[in-house]
Amino acid sequence: MINIVLFGKPGAGKGTQAEFLKEKYNLTHLSTGDIFRFNLKNDTELGKQARVFMDNGELVPCEVTTAMLIDEVKKHPDTAGFLFDGYPRTINQAEALDKFLPTIGSSVTATIALEADDEILVKRLLERGKTSGRVDDQDEEKIRVRYQEYNEKTAPLIGYYKEQGKFHAVDGIGTIEQITERLTSVIDNL
Repeated sequence: MINIVLFGKPGAGKGTQAEFLKEKYNLTHLSTGDIFRFNLKNDTELGKQARVFMDNGELVPCEVTTAMLIDEVKKHPDTAGFLFDGYPRTINQAEALDKFLPTIGSSVTATIALEADDEILVKRLLERGKTSGRVDDQDEEKIRVRYQEYNEKTAPLIGYYKEQGKFHAVDGIGTIEQITERLTSVIDNL
């Protein structure tokens, strides 16, 4: 089983690349955003728990997010592997994933970060915001707040996975095809 954690700042191209990678390697793509939307829309027990925090303007605790992810992983016992997109976002979540995966006879194979300059990504998101309808992609100040949160909470994962020898950085600037080629080169050499 191959399990890839794909991360990078908003606008780095994770969602776009995940579509290619899941097809090429027959992976189950687990997007935290999609999992949240499913649980909220279907009013699952975990969705109800998350809604309480969201309605109070609070972040959903790692435990609830992790429980949602684990539920989703358990729905795919025969998968060739997982492509984690948006999870883990913190060291606590990475530790929870490292604790859970061995219970299904697996582990994180590699973490791949799509790296790009903030200014290029801001322009990308503002362009995306013109057609995506996402309010958070239309306001430069909100985009920069998201980057600050990434730097504070998610960037420490680089050190966490480097210590395990599982971190790989990929240049996230170029055509979609060029970036896909860089990613597949890393994965093919694992």
